[in-house]
Amino acid sequence: MKARLQKIGAAINKRMGIIKALFVFSVLLFVISEVGKIAKEVSGAQLATALASQSWWHLLSMVVIGIIAVTPMLTYDVMITKFLPNHYSLGYILKAGWITNTFTNIGGFGGVLGASLRANFYNREATKKQIVFAISKIALFLVSGLSLYCMISLVLVYGFGIGQMYGTYWIWLVGGALYFPAIFIFTRVNDSEFFDGLTLGNVVRLLSGSFGEWTGCVLFFLLIGNFMGLPIDFAAVVPLFVIASVVGEVSMVPGGIGSFDVFMIFGLAAVGVSRPDAVAWLLFYRLFYYIIPFAIGLVLFVHDTGHRLNVRLAGIPKQALQRGAQMVLTVFLYVSGFLMLLMSTVPNFAYNNKLFLQFYPYTFFFINQASSIIMAFLLIGVALGTAGRVKKAFWPTVIVLLVAILNTIRWLVVYDAISMKFIIFLVIILALVALSRHAYYRDRMAFSWGQTLWVGCVYVVTFVLYTIVGVYNAPQIHHRHAVPEALFFPSQKLWLFGVLGLVLAAMILVLMYRYFASGHNQRLQQTVDAARVKQIIDNYGGNEISHLAYLNDKLAYYYQVDGQDQLIFLYQLKADKLIIMGEPFGNQAVLQAALEQLLDDADSDGCSLVFYEINETLTMRLHEMGFDFIKTGEEGHVKLADFSLAGKRLRGERALMNKFARDQYEFAVLQPPFSAEVMAELRAVSDSWLAGETEKGFSLGFFDESYLNQAPIAVVYDPEHRIVAFANIMPQGNHQTTSIDLMRSSKAAPSGIMDTVFVHLFEQARDDGYAYFNMGMAPLSGVGVSRYSFIQEKIAHLIYEYGYQLYGFQGLRSYKEKYVTDWAPKYIAYRKRNSLIFTILQLLQVVNTRVHKSGQRRPVWLFKRLK
Repeated sequence: MKARLQKIGAAINKRMGIIKALFVFSVLLFVISEVGKIAKEVSGAQLATALASQSWWHLLSMVVIGIIAVTPMLTYDVMITKFLPNHYSLGYILKAGWITNTFTNIGGFGGVLGASLRANFYNREATKKQIVFAISKIALFLVSGLSLYCMISLVLVYGFGIGQMYGTYWIWLVGGALYFPAIFIFTRVNDSEFFDGLTLGNVVRLLSGSFGEWTGCVLFFLLIGNFMGLPIDFAAVVPLFVIASVVGEVSMVPGGIGSFDVFMIFGLAAVGVSRPDAVAWLLFYRLFYYIIPFAIGLVLFVHDTGHRLNVRLAGIPKQALQRGAQMVLTVFLYVSGFLMLLMSTVPNFAYNNKLFLQFYPYTFFFINQASSIIMAFLLIGVALGTAGRVKKAFWPTVIVLLVAILNTIRWLVVYDAISMKFIIFLVIILALVALSRHAYYRDRMAFSWGQTLWVGCVYVVTFVLYTIVGVYNAPQIHHRHAVPEALFFPSQKLWLFGVLGLVLAAMILVLMYRYFASGHNQRLQQTVDAARVKQIIDNYGGNEISHLAYLNDKLAYYYQVDGQDQLIFLYQLKADKLIIMGEPFGNQAVLQAALEQLLDDADSDGCSLVFYEINETLTMRLHEMGFDFIKTGEEGHVKLADFSLAGKRLRGERALMNKFARDQYEFAVLQPPFSAEVMAELRAVSDSWLAGETEKGFSLGFFDESYLNQAPIAVVYDPEHRIVAFANIMPQGNHQTTSIDLMRSSKAAPSGIMDTVFVHLFEQARDDGYAYFNMGMAPLSGVGVSRYSFIQEKIAHLIYEYGYQLYGFQGLRSYKEKYVTDWAPKYIAYRKRNSLIFTILQLLQVVNTRVHKSGQRRPVWLFKRLK
């Protein structure tokens, strides 16, 4: 038998977490059930009538004093900790005490609920025996204060003749009066282990707490009667209240509901209180002593339970709640703004629309037309900030909502339309604001094209619609046809105020957006420092894009460990996107940490990341971090060990090389720094090749003397020793792969001159010990050709068919293919939540940014024409 009990106990301990969760859930169900019973007993119409009979000052006083009247009950929880081994903070005790006592008032069930809640709150480092003993000691003295009031009532009735009409209920007073003396004597003479700790001092403290609790009940009940202005002897009500309380305690009904109330209604009639007044009196007492303190306790209980659940589930519930509140608040702000715009621009249409009328009570109201339009756009403005979760948007949101709420209350008071439903609605809105407080975490807002287009369209449509309404309602304009009823407007003067509101709204929106977008993360917006770039490459090596840093047409993000540069990302900012060129170069061992920090910094700045022309390894890593991707092309590599002009495959190139040798064309690799004469020759070749076109940057190099002086340049001389072609070598910071960037020839150069450059470079790189030669990208080749390809890749293939302005993609692919040994795929990676269309357009705008001789970069459209 003993072994079986131990087995049962072990099973219970194993499932204690589930049991606690079920207990908390059952408490909520029980309390909700009891509140429902109270609601059935209390008529809404009765409560509304009673509340309407009191001034706002009296109602506010009853709320405050009702809360104060409950506080003596907290003594029980302060005392219970003295009987337990663990230490609890005063704040925790007060919170647990408030929850326990207000819940017990609503659903007492003979003290079982209070005991269960206290066992749940005070079970840390205490045995079950210690908890049961501590709770039981408290339970003994819960009604000791009522026992003292029974003694006082006996003195009032039989000593001073106060409340003599209640003398027939002496048995209840005597029975109650005997309770405390009996308990006191019993605890004094009994030396059982159960009563350890019940010193005289602790007994006095418990008695004082209980007496304070019942004193609060009695005085608050009498105060309510005084506020109601009832012409009675309030001293005579004290014995009645005490007798009714004893009856309620004996009945074990939560809060004495029913038994207490019936006794009080009949008893108050004996002192001249009418039944309607008695009912109102009890309604006030129930509302301000029971319901409102319980509501506070319920909020604390849900918060405490939520905190425990949140800790158990690693913070996910809290994040979900904050995010949900922020999303609902955002929707409300947008909807309210649109409803107010609709009311202000086409009021006749709005008030005759059934759908609008359903939402109409749940928005804000302004008496002035201009202020109504301004507030509508302010709501839309702060909705954008709230949707973006920008810290700077929180207080503007609070201020805008408070102004809107105060003006709405003023409007409702003027038209006598205020209702309890609207008050509840406002409470919900304020609760959403409070819950979403920590969801605002970004330092600034970078406005996306979608957001700018959205707000711009709303403003333009509103302005056009409002203008049309004004024209139709202008008294000096006569129309051949009847003006549509939906476009009727109250008055021309009111319409003009609205125009003023639209102008002011535009100005305020611009200022608000500038405020939201101000400031930048210090680690972002840094320029390229050539010395730092060189040190990174020297320490850790570079890659195929590291040399592009010397163009100074991009920004740099430096990832550091202990103040030392480890990785560099090259990027440009476009709207709300950080468009990153290729893979970062530097210490690849810290790549994951660098990506996470860059994501955090960009996110706090309101931006999202787009990676352009990255390899498959980085693409898959980013995919695991919430990125989507699209293949943009392939990068060709020549395996130098296998390169040879011998054989049939490159017999044309072999013949070409022999021809140039016979014609005395010379190949050479010039080392920097270059003289002014050499640079002038290179410039002439470049200008001839460009033929008046301007250059592109970002993913490609452009003719810049500082950039070209960073590495050797391969040139081809004609028989007169003039440079007719050149290609600048791109060091990659390792001895495995080499490449070139600019590859240009003059119009005077013979056909096939660039093949000569490539063949010489392949041979020299092989002789220098390099394994591969990077031929660069064949953009968008091999993409979207299958009918099963993703729609994004089909769009990419369409771009491939038409090509960029300056370079033909198909030509690049076919030209490089004769040399390339293998092709490596390249991708664009972007955040899944971003619009692919806008992302591609922004990327193409950056890639197609042209560079002029002045050094300025100018964006151009993707295509000159579609052929």
